[in-house]
Amino acid sequence: MTPTLAFARALRNSLLVVCALIGTATAAELPRRHVIVASHKLATDAGLEMLRKGGSAVDAAVAAQAVMGLVEPQSSGIGGGTFLVLWNAKTKRVETYDGRETAPASATSDMFMKDGKPMPYPEAVLGGRSVGIPGTIAVLALAHKENGRLPWNVLFDPAIKLAEAGFPVGPRLAMLIDRDQGLPLVPGTAAYFRPNGKALAVGDTLKNPDYAATLRDIAAKGADGFYKGRLADEIVNTITTAPHSAVKFTHEDLAGYKAKKRPPVCGTYRAYKLCTMGPPSSGLTMLQTLKMMERFNVAKLERAGAPAIHLMTEALRVAYADRGAYIADPDFVRVPTQGLLGPKYLANRSRALSLEKIIDRATIKPGRPAGATLILKQLSNPDRARPGTAHISLIDGRGNALAMTTTVEGPFGSRLMAAGFILNNELTDFTFEPATDGMRTANAPEAGKRPMSSMTPTIIFDTQGRVFAVVGSPGGGRIIPYVTKAVMGLIDWNMPMADAVALPNATGRGTPTEVEQTRTPGAAVEALKTLGHDVKVTDYGISVSGLNSIRVTKNGYDAAADPRREGTVGGD
Repeated sequence: MTPTLAFARALRNSLLVVCALIGTATAAELPRRHVIVASHKLATDAGLEMLRKGGSAVDAAVAAQAVMGLVEPQSSGIGGGTFLVLWNAKTKRVETYDGRETAPASATSDMFMKDGKPMPYPEAVLGGRSVGIPGTIAVLALAHKENGRLPWNVLFDPAIKLAEAGFPVGPRLAMLIDRDQGLPLVPGTAAYFRPNGKALAVGDTLKNPDYAATLRDIAAKGADGFYKGRLADEIVNTITTAPHSAVKFTHEDLAGYKAKKRPPVCGTYRAYKLCTMGPPSSGLTMLQTLKMMERFNVAKLERAGAPAIHLMTEALRVAYADRGAYIADPDFVRVPTQGLLGPKYLANRSRALSLEKIIDRATIKPGRPAGATLILKQLSNPDRARPGTAHISLIDGRGNALAMTTTVEGPFGSRLMAAGFILNNELTDFTFEPATDGMRTANAPEAGKRPMSSMTPTIIFDTQGRVFAVVGSPGGGRIIPYVTKAVMGLIDWNMPMADAVALPNATGRGTPTEVEQTRTPGAAVEALKTLGHDVKVTDYGISVSGLNSIRVTKNGYDAAADPRREGTVGGD
């Protein structure tokens, strides 16, 4: 090798190191053919395997989800629910799929009340009472039927092999097993995660032959393999014999579950169009928040500074007030979607925002959007955020883009396991109080109803109608601000994807303004206090946000996994 060539290569390697340190990549490194960002490397690998076989974005998502239910069962899996937003590059249409869990036929509006008061959350979540009819397999089967290219049975091969051979327990799973106080209370689940009474540790090999058998049934029989037959028997038996099973869960409940296609909810921010999941999910709230901020020159604000955090959290408070009053299952409640996004309505709501002061908290109430037939009781937005959710972003070789947020609530859902997988505790996303002060709450439990969700999978388009970004995150009630701040980073500050997802997390729902301890400058915290914020500094760590997202550039796919979790990028 000549000295000149050696110097050139050394210089190139140095530049690559610098690029990695600042969260960017050279054009030559960026995937151009296809890309996936998932919450665990083994899930990313499974999805990438399908993409390399010529599979669609949906094919890759099915394979990744099957693996995620094995390697991070505390977060998502086939015993939970999923929202999926898909850009069909051939038809040039956005399609949204609702795989949210539903309440069984025996559910009642007071199922989470005890002695006239809302049941304590730990009591409500543990056991059969909290389990909704899982929707993940149904929604993936529907999306695959319409958009799949590879055979359904092939998509489960990676997860089956891993379940039989075993996989190494990662840091996040080990940490949550050790910390979770509910797992030891359910003998069957405890035996899996805490064999011989000892929590699994990092590096332990974990096998799950029951899950492998379950996936073989689903691979061979499709969705019927889950909702009928042997697996249905195991699910029903597990729920009905569990502690706290105050509701009857039947085979008819499972067999009657239907995944649904719903109209996408789209709005604009600056020059960009954002399409997201509508009710019962909360894309509306994210769109409202951004639109209320649009009259401010956010691009001129410091990226991690107090003014930007102040503005976003104040807008969130106004949007959350509307969310608490109006967002629910649209099959049961008339949700004034268009009214909530109306330009005049949001302009009026935005008047409460100021860069100089906070809004008087007592004045933050639901608005009166067009189409609202009555003012419903505003929810108190209790802090039940848990790390029981995951997100996948994908773009396949044909330009189809997919944002999928998937969950068992959690962590570890209801702590019940059936046939090798965790069952969700999603029904605790309903409002526990069915009515207060004589007013019905929109999100009260009802038979067959889907609880409100914070999941906000979103696809962003540029002025030419081309896919610009695919974003989404886990994080319970904080998902909405996580996605909002990433959109601000991409659009207002023109940041690379890695930098946008690494921006400090901040939320504004109730009185406290929460800011991320390890990423928020101390000066910003003090400035927020000066503005009047009641600041709560907290370390979100690796256990909550997981903004696995993609930005499309002329040089390729600028994809990034949230550094707070264990996600990875895969692509060619």
